[in-house]
Amino acid sequence: MESIKLFSKEFHQNPYDHYKNIRPHHPFAKVNLVNENFHSWMAFSYEAATAVLKDERFIKDIRNVFPDAYSDDTMPPIAQSMLFVDPPDHRRLRQLVQRGFTPKHIARLRGRVEEIAREESSKMRSKKQVDFIQSYAFPIPIRVICELLGVPAEDQRDFQRWSNVMVDVNEHDKYEQSTAEFMDYLARLFELKRQSPQEDLLSELIHVEEEEGKLTTNELFGVVMLLIVAGHETTVNLISNGLLALLTHPEQFTLLKEDYSLIPQAIEELLRYNGPVEFSTDRWARESFQFMGQQVNKGDHVIVSLASADHDQHMVDAPDTLDITREKSSHLAFGKGIHYCLGAPLARLEADIAFRVLLEDYPNISLAADLSELEWRQSYIIRGLKELPVRLG
Repeated sequence: MESIKLFSKEFHQNPYDHYKNIRPHHPFAKVNLVNENFHSWMAFSYEAATAVLKDERFIKDIRNVFPDAYSDDTMPPIAQSMLFVDPPDHRRLRQLVQRGFTPKHIARLRGRVEEIAREESSKMRSKKQVDFIQSYAFPIPIRVICELLGVPAEDQRDFQRWSNVMVDVNEHDKYEQSTAEFMDYLARLFELKRQSPQEDLLSELIHVEEEEGKLTTNELFGVVMLLIVAGHETTVNLISNGLLALLTHPEQFTLLKEDYSLIPQAIEELLRYNGPVEFSTDRWARESFQFMGQQVNKGDHVIVSLASADHDQHMVDAPDTLDITREKSSHLAFGKGIHYCLGAPLARLEADIAFRVLLEDYPNISLAADLSELEWRQSYIIRGLKELPVRLG
């Protein structure tokens, strides 16, 4: 069977129709990624997706598959973060960061997150129309993660530029430059924290690296880069994709405006319906074996279409229907297994507050562009719009 071709601009504009045609016939199939010569296995069905995410034969650390080709010195720091390594390194790195994401700690952030949301909402009050992403969906999560880490507020906009390049398909030529700028910035910030540590997660991680020896310098860079990028990208897209879904389903939006108690339930449905993460990150076959009726060979590249799996009719009834009253589904928007998103509770909290404040302040918000005019970012990981013009009403 020839590889399935994905990742065109047309595909990103509406992938769900493509998935609907692919999934029944090819639950686990080869696709083209970068070019015609690079093939990857992709899981399209919910069954195949959950199986890949839980199967220990699909590993994250490419150094464990091709030890002669990749090493700590040749791998970029972000590839040495907890998202891209296997146990026991994964467990060690996750435990070091987890102290900033415990349920108790996240609960304590509620008041501050609400303050930030109200501040950003008030900045829009004098305007009739805004780009919702730049004016509201982006500032809230980037401010929260930067405060959690201890990053100066004036530097936060740079993170958006750097992370956009790091996750978008068409930015290969700018990737190395942006990564270098990001690392140079972090090196200066680390030095400031070493000289004057504060009560923040970054100061704690630097202490762990220096005093406890549980973190290498490359791992420190990788973990912090991952927290900054993943710490805001996921929530930006959850809030903006979620608002778009509600604006294009006015009967659902009306239900939410009439009953705020539906917000947590609605967030789970918005995560499933058009979630912020379209694809899993890289996995590699540790050995050769049969999987879902296909021969997978050692070293094969494997990814999961989380978006396709979450629209599988075997996982949920009427998957292409947005229903904010739906019972909570076992969606994969935050992954599954040991690499389940560490920041999921924080993303849910931020989205909950962002929607509550938005509904209170702008109940008549509406889309200020035709759907055909909206452009989706081309990425191997995230699903998000470049802009979302709205009238504030």
